[in-house]
Amino acid sequence: MSTPLTLSVGYAVPRKGVPSAASFRAWAEAALRGAKRRRATELSIRIVDTDEGRALNRDYRGKDYATNVLSFPVELPPGIALPLIGDLAICAPVVAREAKEQNKVPRDHWAHMTVHGVLHLLGYDHIEDTEAEAMEALETRILAGLGIADPYAVEGDDA
Repeated sequence: MSTPLTLSVGYAVPRKGVPSAASFRAWAEAALRGAKRRRATELSIRIVDTDEGRALNRDYRGKDYATNVLSFPVELPPGIALPLIGDLAICAPVVAREAKEQNKVPRDHWAHMTVHGVLHLLGYDHIEDTEAEAMEALETRILAGLGIADPYAVEGDDA
């Protein structure tokens, strides 16, 4: 049974080479299932260009460069119970560049960035080594369920 998901996807870039809203929905639902979230969930995903990605990263994280995915978890006032978990901004040119540099199928990298971002919205993090290992293992399991290879596997690594 699928978690009820309300998803808004906005495109601030040309659609060529960028997945459809249906793909983002499938990937977000997979992340929610993998994280065992069973209640109604609402989130938005905005696909941005390098300038917007850089501005968001600078303004909210103090880092003056565009990054692949930014997660903005919702901070609801006490007593307000909504299914909203937050917003993701995914930078299309960064995702495309990383996929090429890392020899990954672009669609698989988009799926990974979506799953990664949704997990951040649910409270997962990778600041501490143990948190990073747990989050990466969960991402790998979720992506495997989608038929996507381990994004953390090093090329030529037989382990």
